[in-house]
Amino acid sequence: MSALTWAVAAVVTDDTGRVLLCRQGRGERRHALPGGRLRPAESPTQAALRDIRAETGWEIELVDLVGLYHLTGPPRQTPAGRAGPLPDVLVHVFRACAVDVRPTADPLPGCRLSWHAPAALPEAATPLTRAAVSDAIAGRSGTLRHVLRAPDILDPAPPVAPHPTGAGQPTGTNQPTGAGQPDADQDGRPGAGQPPEQRGEASTDPSLRP
Repeated sequence: MSALTWAVAAVVTDDTGRVLLCRQGRGERRHALPGGRLRPAESPTQAALRDIRAETGWEIELVDLVGLYHLTGPPRQTPAGRAGPLPDVLVHVFRACAVDVRPTADPLPGCRLSWHAPAALPEAATPLTRAAVSDAIAGRSGTLRHVLRAPDILDPAPPVAPHPTGAGQPTGTNQPTGAGQPDADQDGRPGAGQPPEQRGEASTDPSLRP
């Protein structure tokens, strides 16, 4: 096994049962669950609340733990410009609900939010997203699942300029007023600290495709 990264994500639903997804960057990026990496001395629950609010602008309430998802990829050569292979990622996926009917802040630049019915997820949803949503909607808890990612990475996202206030809000929601821009992650880059699943990597595992 390669180096292991600890991460969090959540299946966040609204009062109609729709699931909140984020599509990071530009081009053929994948729809993924909101989430990010754990910081030192931070619990998974603390990380989930912090990361999801910073990424999406939504306050959420964690209900329970859907499961642990081990995201890996087949052995491959290191792509040009990378110091080494992508790490395996162990993702704590929570079941959560939105606290209010609208976000309290804008999402991070480059995070395009949208709400989807669990039975009609976008075709470009990541395999972790499909597996976790299926488990969450089925009421499963304590799931242990291995998820394969594809050997190839989709086009890297170029730097994204800050969007005007209210841009990138989920479809079907009201635009917040007076909301400020969330802070970037600890290394200062918007969206930094997210595991590969949230950066748009795909999977060739046919069992997790539509």
